[in-house]
Amino acid sequence: MTVQSARSEVDFHFDPMCPFAYHTSRWIREVRAHTGLTVNWRFFSLEEINRFEGKKHPWERSWSYGWSLMRIAALLRRRDAALLDAWYARIGRELHLDGGTPHEPDTARRLLTEIGADAALLNEALADPSTHDDIKADHQRVLDAGGFGVPTLLFPDGQCLFGPVLVDPPDGAAAVRLWDVVTGMLEFPHVYELQRPKAARDERAIADALDPYLRGRDWVSVDRGRIIELGDERETTS
Repeated sequence: MTVQSARSEVDFHFDPMCPFAYHTSRWIREVRAHTGLTVNWRFFSLEEINRFEGKKHPWERSWSYGWSLMRIAALLRRRDAALLDAWYARIGRELHLDGGTPHEPDTARRLLTEIGADAALLNEALADPSTHDDIKADHQRVLDAGGFGVPTLLFPDGQCLFGPVLVDPPDGAAAVRLWDVVTGMLEFPHVYELQRPKAARDERAIADALDPYLRGRDWVSVDRGRIIELGDERETTS
């Protein structure tokens, strides 16, 4: 497979609670709009990857923030990929732009109706144990590729990239230029890391962009030494 053909499709692994993955997803949607890129939304659990020893796995909880939202997403994906696309866009906007709480069951039910789905789908997804399996399979796929977080991009030729990490995603032609830069990495499979140091002004810009998410967040964040990722330390009921 040529690099050019590998650039025509991407599996975008996300956790709905991650602000960086959400802002990167806004960019990838722009790329799709301008290039016809095929985007397959796939899952990855920050709750699981950042789980402390002795804590429950997210699939052992009756309701577990990002994991439960992905269980709903898994059921939507089986029925219509466009519904999953709309679900991620809507819950992402609710948390990461509006400072809301899509991870609360009542809010999630409302957001389901806003994308044209039945609010009862939440209970249906939670009653179906196979939705756990869908998330576990996507999550393991990233781990098997050596991945550790989101956003993770997996390409048809088997290559895997983490990022780009964005808080002010470009649109239009600039979005496509960034896509060309990112996928240019596919030509150099032994280039493993490129990172921009963060000065004080960068920290301020990131803090400003993450303000809505911080207002909606009511869980513990875990810093694994890379980027702040999310771990739900609370068990709630639906």
